[in-house]
Amino acid sequence: MVLPSVLPSTLLRRPAAPAPADAAPPIALRAARWVAGRLELTGFAREPGHPSARRGSARTLLTLLPPDGRRPVRLLTRPVLMPEVTEESGQDEHSYDWSGFTAVLDPARLRQGGRWPTGDWLVRATLLAGLHRSLGTLAPHWCGSGEYPPGAWVDRQVLLQPVFAEGELRLRLVADPPRVTAVRRLPSALLLRCAGPVGPGDALLLANRETGAELRCPLRPVPGGPAAEVPLAALAADRAAPLQHWDLQLAGVAPLLDERAGPVTGQHRLPGTDRVVHLKGPADGTLQLCVRAPLPVVEELTATAAGFRLTGRQPGIGTAPAELVLRHTDGTAEDRHPVRPLGADRFELLVPVGTATSYGGSLPLRRGVWDLLLRPVGRPGAEQRLTLSPGALALLPAGLPAGPKTVTLQRRWHDTLILDAHPVLAPTERGDYAQSRLRADYRAARRLKLRQAVLYDNFGGRGYADSPRAVHAELVRRGAALEHLWTVDDAQAELPPGVVPVRVGSAQWYRALATCRYLVGNTHLPEFLQRRPDQVVVQTWHGTPLKRIAHDVDHPWLRGSGYLERLAREVPHWSLLVSPSPFATPILRRAFRYRGEILESGYPRNDQLVRPDQRAAQLVRRRLGLTPERRVVLYAPTWREDRRHGEGYRFDLHLDPAAARRVLGPDTALLVRPHAHVRDRLPGAGDGFLYDVGDYPDVQDLLLIADVLVTDYSSLLFDFAIRGRPMLFFTYDLEHYRDALRGFYLDFAAIAPGPLLTGSDQLLDALADPQAAVAPFQGRYQAFRERFCPLDDGRATARLVDRMLQLG
Repeated sequence: MVLPSVLPSTLLRRPAAPAPADAAPPIALRAARWVAGRLELTGFAREPGHPSARRGSARTLLTLLPPDGRRPVRLLTRPVLMPEVTEESGQDEHSYDWSGFTAVLDPARLRQGGRWPTGDWLVRATLLAGLHRSLGTLAPHWCGSGEYPPGAWVDRQVLLQPVFAEGELRLRLVADPPRVTAVRRLPSALLLRCAGPVGPGDALLLANRETGAELRCPLRPVPGGPAAEVPLAALAADRAAPLQHWDLQLAGVAPLLDERAGPVTGQHRLPGTDRVVHLKGPADGTLQLCVRAPLPVVEELTATAAGFRLTGRQPGIGTAPAELVLRHTDGTAEDRHPVRPLGADRFELLVPVGTATSYGGSLPLRRGVWDLLLRPVGRPGAEQRLTLSPGALALLPAGLPAGPKTVTLQRRWHDTLILDAHPVLAPTERGDYAQSRLRADYRAARRLKLRQAVLYDNFGGRGYADSPRAVHAELVRRGAALEHLWTVDDAQAELPPGVVPVRVGSAQWYRALATCRYLVGNTHLPEFLQRRPDQVVVQTWHGTPLKRIAHDVDHPWLRGSGYLERLAREVPHWSLLVSPSPFATPILRRAFRYRGEILESGYPRNDQLVRPDQRAAQLVRRRLGLTPERRVVLYAPTWREDRRHGEGYRFDLHLDPAAARRVLGPDTALLVRPHAHVRDRLPGAGDGFLYDVGDYPDVQDLLLIADVLVTDYSSLLFDFAIRGRPMLFFTYDLEHYRDALRGFYLDFAAIAPGPLLTGSDQLLDALADPQAAVAPFQGRYQAFRERFCPLDDGRATARLVDRMLQLG
């Protein structure tokens, strides 16, 4: 069962760790950069309830308030079209598309009376929307230069550093500050050259944040200015601590980082340890010193057709094989890529904008934010985030196309690299406001002439598969004079020639729903859809019901979800409901409370299992990298409603992969197919024995090549019964699932056409000789097929298409 919704919530842009959309600040900085010595600030200001839908409908003025109460500096702004502000506002009544602005500050304007008023200048915004006037300050963005804006030396000894203090943007002016201007590695120390109001009588003080230890390093004269010698042995005195922070103080303040004469930041090996002293520049412009494991620091990046090529430095990177890890911030996906060492301390790698599939294809990265980590191969506990050198900060953001979407290399927490895979929808199609306008367009489009076209939907846009795939193939075989459109979510599908992809939530999608004569889907329709008098809506559904569904589920998690109310509005718009068997027909009618026509035809998706095409089976094996002689065990369990995880559900393998490898041997491949609702990664997959095939488009292809099916309560058991091959049932939670979670329509223990196994060892014993394990169930298996598969004769698709075309 798949819960229906109007649209996936992920059509809204989400940062890595976002606040709710309706909590977005009404005034914020989006980006900051220095251009020809001037500071350019880009942001937005919106007033809830006061739209800014047109250019000029709202104006923003910036005022810089000096720290000493003197004359403020006012900045004019120019309007910027920024539809993402409307999207992130989390409401559907008003457009704030023209609430964006850009202002440019010439730092010379801050000088007053020939001097620089040092301290924090507060940046205040005045928003004029119609007759309404409001004041506010600029909050930070969630990433990039809008989170940590860059600073610059605006005079020989004057630094202008934008900072956020208590969530408000301030421009910090510092004149002739104590600063570190150069570093030199000595055999047993670091020599830090200093500048500013310091001299030989002063000292650089270091305080260990974790232990409280203190170091006093007197300044001594060296060529170029006074310098402090920091002993390495003292920094590494506490060898047990994995990370130590040493706070620096010079002339009573934290010294600033000044790299105008050359780099100061970098990593220096600590003799006799596997750690380094890391000199780095945090966002406030000061210098920070850490003792830690070597960190990968990117110094150069280049955008290529294949992705972002990064080169950087990490002490010791060349001593052992390393890999790049791309990990989705929701924890549900992980890709690994090689790292090429360039000597002992340097590396090069490619950050792709696509992801390799289990079946040899490639798709754009799934929407959302991805962390970038480097780790030694085989040592997941030693991974480190990729960071940027100070000189590389200005290279971001950098974007590349990935199919119909964009992937941006960006930074968080000042210098930590991330990838932001944007939604495939245009900015003017995303968010509650845009979607409400598109639904109004849908209602208007229902008055247009119907087109001779079919819009297919497989689980809300998950690819070319299931019964909609079979219907499409049959219509093409017949040469039907129809356009073929396929719903695709987030560009995560490969379609055959002649099929037009339609992005879920796009203007094209709404129009197709309104004007296609035929709608063919295997799951719930959008809640707003209203079938037109001459439209044919075919609901193929997606499984013989073993588990209770819809109105037959008596559980609070479903009753309180709004699902049944949405279902009641949807069901009357079905023209035809497909039933796989006489057993299923009364259940489907009752559970959905459906009063329309039910076609008892069998499932179109199962025709390929009745008459297996050996060439098709060989193609599936080749796509997965499986040789013809290798035995295939497919483990395809269902999901558990009480294992919620973000927008999906957790997957508990309950099977010991290492033991499975020992018992089954190299001649067997274990394919694991989590339910589509599951969002967890499968640890250990990709080792040549354990295969994560959760991304394979059509599970029926996997049933085609499987020699043995291991499942629990999935409806796939009814499909695989057509093959007559062994089935083993891993029912470690049978009582809980049956009695407390979903409930069954059948006495599963009495009708299961194979053994019910409750432990990993028990399952592996059965897999060692599945024929022997299922031998006692042959009579039950035959009765099962006769009861639940009587219509599976290879003609189900033809029967459905015949009736569909008659109705149209």
